Amino acid sequence: MIQIGFTYIGTVVGAGFASGQEIFHFITRYGSRSVLIVFICTLLFILSGSRIMMLSRSIHAHSFHDFNNYLFGRLVGRWVNGATFFMLICITGVMFAGVGALFQQHVEGTFQISILCTLLFVYLITSRGIKALVMVNTFVVPIMIGFSLLIGLKTFIAQDAASLPALPSASGWMLAPLLYVSFNMTLALAVLTPLGSEADDKRAIIGGGIIGGMGLGILLFLANYALTVHWGSINNVEIPMAAIVSHFHPVIYWLFNLVILGEILTTLTGNIFGLTRQLEQLFPEVNGRGVIVLLLVICYAISQFGFSTLIHHLYPLFGFLSALTFIMIFIKETWLVPSRRRR
Repeated sequence: MIQIGFTYIGTVVGAGFASGQEIFHFITRYGSRSVLIVFICTLLFILSGSRIMMLSRSIHAHSFHDFNNYLFGRLVGRWVNGATFFMLICITGVMFAGVGALFQQHVEGTFQISILCTLLFVYLITSRGIKALVMVNTFVVPIMIGFSLLIGLKTFIAQDAASLPALPSASGWMLAPLLYVSFNMTLALAVLTPLGSEADDKRAIIGGGIIGGMGLGILLFLANYALTVHWGSINNVEIPMAAIVSHFHPVIYWLFNLVILGEILTTLTGNIFGLTRQLEQLFPEVNGRGVIVLLLVICYAISQFGFSTLIHHLYPLFGFLSALTFIMIFIKETWLVPSRRRR
């Protein structure tokens, strides 16, 4: 349960999440409604994560290609798979840009070098399969939760009160939880599908979905609180959470940047792993490691457009595109379908 839950968290917590950009755009900017949005998102993460993994186990989905074909049928599923593949490629490019922005924020001229080093790391982990991916998440996610608790506690103490400052509330907040969770879960299909398919214990899947959803909810609440308190000082900042932690002790600041890097790496490896699975299934004759290299080259090219620019333009669009898949996950009447007996 813990391994599945932590892998779930590590898959969702990527560059946009860990940096604070994604949370600020989908949640914090809605002011007083942000806490309610976090609560709704937590419920949706628990339900959808468990649902995806249980469906994958029932149909023995090898990749999100099988999963989408099951949801939509082969004809529509072909277009949905194409859109999902495109989104994963673009978001993975955004995350590589996030690594570059993280290093560039501290040392000028390290944008390209940091991205290239990350490409090498992702290749080494992804080429070793899903066990290596689970191992990395099991190590990184507890540290991320610990640092989020620390940031929330330090921010609370500094404010001397539990109340959030009054902020101007943006319109359209009711769609925010659906768009945010839809976007993240469509991308998480790349990892959750094979994770659920290869899990032997149904209880571990459900428990992992609950642990993962609750963990994401805690991280969202703490990040949203810190971003709300520091609203006035994080505008136009590439890495808002790092800017907040920069006011803490220097050791904490540098360690937190390492944690952000670790979370970005877990999602990067998960995305490349899922994309590789997809291409290997479509083209069995293609060498797996060659596919990984090709994907990394494409993502590197996308990363050159810049981190915050990519998030502000691509994430809301992908949220709308992902909503249909998210709704179909719950409409498909297979929740009670028994899993096929495993040999």
